[in-house]
Amino acid sequence: MQDIINGRCGWCGTDELYVKYHDEEWGKTVTDDKTLFEFLVLESAQAGLSWITIL
Repeated sequence: MQDIINGRCGWCGTDELYVKYHDEEWGKTVTDDKTLFEFLVLESAQAGLSWITIL
């Protein structure tokens, strides 16, 4: 289990972009087809890259 710091997952750290992603997108249920497709494309593009590069 990851450490929880200030109500956030440990992977989030203190990077402003990661914090924004964690707080506004991570773990939220998505049912919109356009958004699901966007996530699929981003996940595919991310292969082998750091998420900070993708975000």
